[in-house]
Amino acid sequence: MKTKHLFYLIGISIFLFSCSSSSPDDVTPPDPDPDPTDKVTYDDDISSIMSNNCTRCHGNPPSQGAPFSLTTFTGVSSRVDRIIARVNSSSNPMPPDGQIELELRQKIEQWKDDGLLEN
Repeated sequence: MKTKHLFYLIGISIFLFSCSSSSPDDVTPPDPDPDPTDKVTYDDDISSIMSNNCTRCHGNPPSQGAPFSLTTFTGVSSRVDRIIARVNSSSNPMPPDGQIELELRQKIEQWKDDGLLEN
């Protein structure tokens, strides 16, 4: 009778140990974006850059010969490549009175790289 209990105990032990696994498939993959607050968004970052550097001409309505407004998410996001090219241009910069700070130009580029997030 003791042998029978021993076999049951061994069988149950094997069953329990086979249910656990150290397989990498069981491990939750790391979050690809552990800190979403690092993302640049239009509402938090880009809107103020546009307001402080662009909308005196690219307002609503545009003035001083500016061909379009940069006062909305859609207006800015649809022209982001042109904006990046112009704010980084040394021969034909925007704004015309000189380049904006490097940190702000990099923030616009990061916004594009992050996927043009609105908020």
